[in-house]
Amino acid sequence: QVQLVESGGGSVQAGGSLRLSCAVFGYTYNLNCMAWFRHAPGKEREGVALIDSNDRTTYADAVKGRFTISQDNAKNTLYLQMNSLKPEDTAMYYCAYGSVCSWRATNYKYWGQGTQVTVSS
Repeated sequence: QVQLVESGGGSVQAGGSLRLSCAVFGYTYNLNCMAWFRHAPGKEREGVALIDSNDRTTYADAVKGRFTISQDNAKNTLYLQMNSLKPEDTAMYYCAYGSVCSWRATNYKYWGQGTQVTVSS
C-alpha cells in the first residue's frame, strides 16, 4: 500500500513563494509518475505538473516558468517549488502517484489529503 502526505501549504501575498512537499510511504513497482493537481472552489480539478521516473517534467501552461516539480528518491519525497504566486493559484493542492504520466486524474491510483495554498492580492 502507498500513502502520500503533503505539507508546505499556507498563505502568501502575490509575488511570493511556497514549496510544497509530498512524502511517499510504501512502494509499488509499477508506479512511474508523480504529479501535482489543484482544485479551487467552483473550478474543476486541474493538473499542475508531472514528473516521471526519469525526471522528465511537464507543466501546465498556467504555471510554466513559475513552478518547478522535483523529486528526491533518497528521501521518497516529491516537491513543488512555486514562485511568483498569483491569486488565481489559490487552491487545494494534491500530490498523486500513478503508472503513466497524464493530465487525466483517473490515471493516478494514490492521492494525498491535500494542502491549502492561499494567495492574496
